[in-house]
Amino acid sequence: MEDRSFQFLKRLLDAPGPSGFETAAARVWRAEAEATGARVTSDVHGNSLATVGAGGPRVMLAGHVDEIGVMVTHVDEEGFLYIDGIGGWDPQVLVGQRIRFLTRGGDIVGVVGKKPIHLMKPEEKEKATKLTDLWVDVGVRDRDEATARGIRVGDPGVVDARLVELGNGLIASRAVDNRIGAFVVLEAIRQLTSGEPLQAEVTAVATTQEEIGHHGGGARSAAFQLDPQVALVVDLTFSTDAPGSDKKVVGEHKLGSGPVLARGSAIHPLVFERLAETAEREGIPYTIQASPRFTSTDADAVYLQRGGIATGVISIPNRYMHSPNEIVALDDVDATVRLIAAFCRGLDAQTHFVPG
Repeated sequence: MEDRSFQFLKRLLDAPGPSGFETAAARVWRAEAEATGARVTSDVHGNSLATVGAGGPRVMLAGHVDEIGVMVTHVDEEGFLYIDGIGGWDPQVLVGQRIRFLTRGGDIVGVVGKKPIHLMKPEEKEKATKLTDLWVDVGVRDRDEATARGIRVGDPGVVDARLVELGNGLIASRAVDNRIGAFVVLEAIRQLTSGEPLQAEVTAVATTQEEIGHHGGGARSAAFQLDPQVALVVDLTFSTDAPGSDKKVVGEHKLGSGPVLARGSAIHPLVFERLAETAEREGIPYTIQASPRFTSTDADAVYLQRGGIATGVISIPNRYMHSPNEIVALDDVDATVRLIAAFCRGLDAQTHFVPG
């Protein structure tokens, strides 16, 4: 990965942006998009769009820019904050973490507290921690001081963990799921701005609210607005090279094994085959993941928009999903960018996705 791209990735992952509060991360994404020369816009849901090329077909590349987070639900008289999750959390990983809250007075960092093990009854030690067992200590003396510092119920927060390089081309960070997808689709746009002329119109979208997107999140409105003929959704999937992974359930996808192509009910068969053929022609390794009912990605909101959108899903293997230290291989990220760019370059006005 080139240094410019890596520095962009670092800025993007370090920016806080839980679902519904993606502004800081979206600004980083749009600033980089403008530097590529793409036509950059945003919409009322906070989606950020970068378009290159003209003609047909219209292509949507979607990667969600939000991350899981927490929200203040109560401030008690002593100034301790109580929280609920934005998106899906395993509360065990929050114990002892630092939380960065995004408040009207600026960022405020606190520490997640829990009853010390020394004070627990034997039966309490055997129980899994719940979010309701935790609180956040931001170092104030009482509720009035918390209010004076700008803290309010409804303030969002994220785990205060920045990107680290682990060696062997691996990085760890919070927000990998799925700011990596937003990074990939914009890097594909960067590649498409050089080299052979592009015959399709390609729009990368940093979508919002995927982690709470039972209603479709920002991807639903973005797909309706763009009305593309084909869409590629980029997300993460479970790497199965860590202890405890069940390959019979999620397939076999190792860090470094390349992008993961989904097959299933929400996946258009012609899009899958074209992706697989493109990967083989370009010498890009890949694995396949079965998604027989739904994909649990933005694709579930995209493929049924308007008269139907031919949709594919490309995932990157990820260890420790929904934790403060998700791990991916940069080689997989680069390979996914190359695959998407090659796929888009292979499209022209005669390309269609009507099966039969």
